[in-house]
Amino acid sequence: MATMKIKAKEKDGIIKTKIQIKHKMMTYKQAIKKGVDANFITYIIAKVGEKIVYELSPSQFLSKNPVLKFKFYGNKGEVLEIEWRDLSGEKVVESKKIK
Repeated sequence: MATMKIKAKEKDGIIKTKIQIKHKMMTYKQAIKKGVDANFITYIIAKVGEKIVYELSPSQFLSKNPVLKFKFYGNKGEVLEIEWRDLSGEKVVESKKIK
């Protein structure tokens, strides 16, 4: 069900990152209407090695299949690891080599 598209490119020591997370992002209100359980992303973290470069605790109000953009200092060739968790307890971890 869950996958991510990750882009990370280095220019002048700054890594520009764009991530799309495929997730239904079902709010409590939508879940009540459909008669299902609410489920949305509750935690996102990005790391290079042990260094945390981005961390977010979103609410139910992110859009379906959210797109996140952020920048940080880094080097070409390092590996960016993205992890997210949702309300149902699902945990997804994917990584991408910085170009």
